[in-house]
Amino acid sequence: MDIVTLVLALLLVLLVVALCYTLRWVFMRRHGGVSVALRWNPDHERSGWHLGVGRYRGEEFVWYRVWSLRIGPSRIFRRDTLQIVARRDPVGTESYAVPAGSRVLRCRSDDDEPIEIAMGPGALTGFLSWLESAPPGRRLPRAS
Repeated sequence: MDIVTLVLALLLVLLVVALCYTLRWVFMRRHGGVSVALRWNPDHERSGWHLGVGRYRGEEFVWYRVWSLRIGPSRIFRRDTLQIVARRDPVGTESYAVPAGSRVLRCRSDDDEPIEIAMGPGALTGFLSWLESAPPGRRLPRAS
């Protein structure tokens, strides 16, 4: 096998991988997905943002990392355990790592470490509506 054949095979593999990621992104966007960036362990200085697509699946908000070989969701957030602790605008270079016009939500769930979610205005409105709503038949706790 000569070097030209090896290079062509490598290019073909890279092209197939790029095509798979592109098709995944398009499929998710066309079927109700929204662009969302996540940052877990936000208190650590070196934690970075990860781009992905989020979708609503009943009581869950599932997040698929864009550059991942995983077929299923990378993170799953349950509506009944997720709480928004704080909101802020991206600071410094963060604005380049998150979707355009994003707000950053610092969230906490019952069983997880704090996480930051960044999404644009339209996605944020949908996310907040989903988080605050309850499906038919489910009773929301009343403040006393």
